[in-house]
Amino acid sequence: MAGFERRTLAPPVAAVREAYAPECVVLDAGADFETLPPEAAEELGLLVDALDPAAYPAEWLPDDAPSQLRRYAGSDFTIGMPGDGTVVWTRQTTPQTVIAKKRAEGTPEDFLGFLLAEAFVELSLDVPEHFLPFFGESYRDLAAATPLGPNETYQLAAALFDAWVGIQTREVFRSWGEDAGTDTGTGDTSDIGGTGDTNHDTSPHPDIHAAWADAGDRLVGRLENLPAEVARGDLSFTAATEYACAAVKHDLDLPAPFSALDTEVYRDHGPSYAVRWAEKTFEKLGE
Repeated sequence: MAGFERRTLAPPVAAVREAYAPECVVLDAGADFETLPPEAAEELGLLVDALDPAAYPAEWLPDDAPSQLRRYAGSDFTIGMPGDGTVVWTRQTTPQTVIAKKRAEGTPEDFLGFLLAEAFVELSLDVPEHFLPFFGESYRDLAAATPLGPNETYQLAAALFDAWVGIQTREVFRSWGEDAGTDTGTGDTSDIGGTGDTNHDTSPHPDIHAAWADAGDRLVGRLENLPAEVARGDLSFTAATEYACAAVKHDLDLPAPFSALDTEVYRDHGPSYAVRWAEKTFEKLGE
């Protein structure tokens, strides 16, 4: 694939980077990818100070786990996985890196600004960059809790992780609304942006907030019909879960059974709650 170039950020996006991930490197990739090929990963190493490839225990994976997930768990330097979308980020480099894939060139500017801002916010929070370290050994439990095949289990896990992260990022995006600069008198903003920087509460980012809200508005109509589409067989349960979990980050109302994922209990208990939700949901689907 073609190489990388430093990305010039529009002022509203640059302001979010400065506030939430000022040290990160932002790059444009010369091609699309799910996982960076080894030669591209090596080139990435020339643009940062150091590489620190992550690795995870093979025991976390079911015997039928997809090969790409096994590679991710191994010692190879792996950036990007299926389902990651147009913008990816990693803490496996020093400084941290955000990469816009080639398809970003065809993405509406406002929406791409939201995706980049989302990456900066996620970097500022204490969240993993993939669902595998989130689930850990519970990933085997998730696979055992469903009748799904290995690829659909991967999709389900990615969606559930997306919702868990979205519960946290939406607090930040919501704080950038028109009233975000109002002093509430509490002086406590330690949970906004993950840094304790009170400037986040007094310097909202209205352009990015508008793009976040617009992206959510585009999901509303689809959400209302999810249960009916699944019941008719027009949409797989995993695809419906992906839609619902993507909506969590936009602070939208979800239909049952997905509404049970939009809770502080899920934020607090994470993988164990997700596994129990899957168990109960598939029990009901099987009735």
